[in-house]
Amino acid sequence: MGSHQEGPWLDDAAGRLIRPYTVSGGRTKPTAALDLLSMVMATGSSPQPHMGPEHSLALGLCGGPTSVAEIAAHLRLPAVVTKVLLSDLVDCGAITARAPRFHANPTDRSLLEAVLDGLRQRL
Repeated sequence: MGSHQEGPWLDDAAGRLIRPYTVSGGRTKPTAALDLLSMVMATGSSPQPHMGPEHSLALGLCGGPTSVAEIAAHLRLPAVVTKVLLSDLVDCGAITARAPRFHANPTDRSLLEAVLDGLRQRL
């Protein structure tokens, strides 16, 4: 009885650990220079046909300028995996990426509120 109950727990745990790795095809280095505050936006071009469903989900979140951190939170994927997916989309021309624009004050209240809102959504 004890080993029967452990089976699903182990499968669930393995699924959570394996999924991000398989989403990025085992890659951990994005080809585009992206950080968590990089802003990405769809160009209107279609992604490559061989890209997976996570690429399509990420692209769907890029209708307007969106940060890499926000996309990672929505996809519920680690940032490094999200960066690899977004990098693939940059490479094929489906999205553009740019460094975030800071106002004169990098601790701008609206930026801090946006970060706080993003953190609250994750909880």
